[in-house]
Amino acid sequence: MVDYSPQLAEAADRQQQIVTRAQLLAAGFDDMFLYRQARRGLWQRVLPATYALFTGTLTDEQRRISAALYAGTDAQLTGLAALSWYGFRYSPRTDDVHLIVPHHARRKSAGHAVIARALALDAKARQTAVYPVCSPARAVVDAARSLRHLRPVRAILAEAVQRGFTDLSLLDEEIRRARRSRTALIRKAFSEVVAGTRSAPEAELRDCLSDSAVLPEVLWNPRLLTADGRTLPTPDGYLADAAVALEVDSQEYHFSPGDWARTLDRHNELGRLGVLILHFTPAQIRREPARVRRTVEEAYAARQGLGGAVGVRAQPRVQGGSEC
Repeated sequence: MVDYSPQLAEAADRQQQIVTRAQLLAAGFDDMFLYRQARRGLWQRVLPATYALFTGTLTDEQRRISAALYAGTDAQLTGLAALSWYGFRYSPRTDDVHLIVPHHARRKSAGHAVIARALALDAKARQTAVYPVCSPARAVVDAARSLRHLRPVRAILAEAVQRGFTDLSLLDEEIRRARRSRTALIRKAFSEVVAGTRSAPEAELRDCLSDSAVLPEVLWNPRLLTADGRTLPTPDGYLADAAVALEVDSQEYHFSPGDWARTLDRHNELGRLGVLILHFTPAQIRREPARVRRTVEEAYAARQGLGGAVGVRAQPRVQGGSEC
């Protein structure tokens, strides 16, 4: 059994049994001993000059720790790895751990540690026991820049705002900081959130209906009021002239059974006032966009002009701060 010094034992406990070669050498071990421990299957080399004092699969946190120790003390966790640390539910999963380091650093990517040099580190990064984590806004933008498809970018951006991880002003600041460097997808998704969409399926419905030559402007997540000023539930989309509400029905995008029940309650309340509610699932929007668009167009044509008779007033949702 290996006898660890108090300093190494303390570091190993803090770092979940992940240590660097420098820490092992400082504790009195030499490179030959490190080699033998790994060769005998007692330890494992997980990254250059980075060891796990055990064998077997690393946890997500151990992967983050090992990548951060390899990258150096100035490195900051960002991208999808940071979103996982924050607890995002709808971000893509990856074994890679993305970190940013100062532009002058010469550390290169290795194994699961994916390293990028940055002109400026995140001044709003949060410090953990072992490594700093970029702010949610920086992590969302960095994650989006590494993705190649719009759907997951929409999902992480909508979740970031909907669950209060960050707000539109901070996201706008980070997008502007990144300039035009691989930001086309995040800029499109951001414009959709500013326009009122709150989830990836809503954004896809917005895309689906934007090609219509029949429909007027759809109000996304508008504020609805009765004639006497009472606030009504907010549908995902609303055609005011026809009193047609649009709802994307997906329990996946409601964060608890209580949220789902409240959604059904607001449907019933609008229905009692004479609003027609059209329901679509994310699968229908993705697989049959032409059919979804035709359904909305036909409902609008049949009810055009009825909005005034229903007595529901609609106001566009004003975006700002953390409201979405």
